[in-house]
Amino acid sequence: MDFKDYYKILGIEPTADDKAIKVAYRKLARKYHPDVSKEAGAEEKFKEASEAYEVLKSPEKRAEYDELRKYGQQGRPFQGPPGWQSRAGAGAGGFGDDTGDFSDFFSSIFGGRAQQGGRARSTGRRGQDVEMELAIFLEETLSAESKQVSFKVPQYNPAGQRMADITKTLNVKIPAGVVDGERIRLKGQGAPGVAGGENGDLYLIIRLAPHPKFDVEGHDLIITVPLAPWEAALGAKVAVPTLTGKINLTIRPDSQTGQRLRVKGNGLMNKKGERGDLYAQIKVVMPPSTDEATKALWQTLADKAAFDPRAQWSN
Repeated sequence: MDFKDYYKILGIEPTADDKAIKVAYRKLARKYHPDVSKEAGAEEKFKEASEAYEVLKSPEKRAEYDELRKYGQQGRPFQGPPGWQSRAGAGAGGFGDDTGDFSDFFSSIFGGRAQQGGRARSTGRRGQDVEMELAIFLEETLSAESKQVSFKVPQYNPAGQRMADITKTLNVKIPAGVVDGERIRLKGQGAPGVAGGENGDLYLIIRLAPHPKFDVEGHDLIITVPLAPWEAALGAKVAVPTLTGKINLTIRPDSQTGQRLRVKGNGLMNKKGERGDLYAQIKVVMPPSTDEATKALWQTLADKAAFDPRAQWSN
């Protein structure tokens, strides 16, 4: 029976505190979980990390292990201190004889059964997590109504064999302040566990659907406001759409293409429940065609204005 160095397995120092132990275990568990990792030997590494965490998270088990660690080196047959086997036999520490998923080394010290809160560690397999993209309209990010979501859930029989998927439907409340690409976790809504294991989780990847009128910058919205040349020159009142209706926007005289007018509080919601702003970006648009009389008026305006928009090029 080879000695196992649980500290090396988790990649931490023997002086590591409880937080460092937990962080190291979670990192390895995410990396090597059999439902996620395709790496060779991932399942064995996952079991080793789970065994190491089971020992090091408990002050009592850790103290007993640290005492025995003085007599062993990883990868070599473990002899232990004199008389240790008589203390660590079956049922040692009140843990019973069930070896579960743990190694002979663990069983020889703790009797084989990991406990938490006085209950035996479940040998069931956790259900598979499910991930899907969820497209939502900008208007839906402001709504208090739930959105119906349907997705496929993998199923397994008690022996762990794959069965036909089922379709699951949920009504999901979209959290305030979601942004494109955000990952939302719905605990326990994934595939059911096997042999008493806990359910997996559902992860929703938010995708904001493109809007025909608005561009998104963080929690602000940008809308292009087309103006006729005379509206830009003389000023105007323009009805501008927002996500919740229309507003009347005042265009000042002598406005220019590219100018942005800020409309406070008409953007998207942030995590604090506050809305960003709407920016109306001016774009001067020429009429599609003109008759001879209109052209004459434009010529009169050109002559009277005597304006050269490219005058700076001559400098």
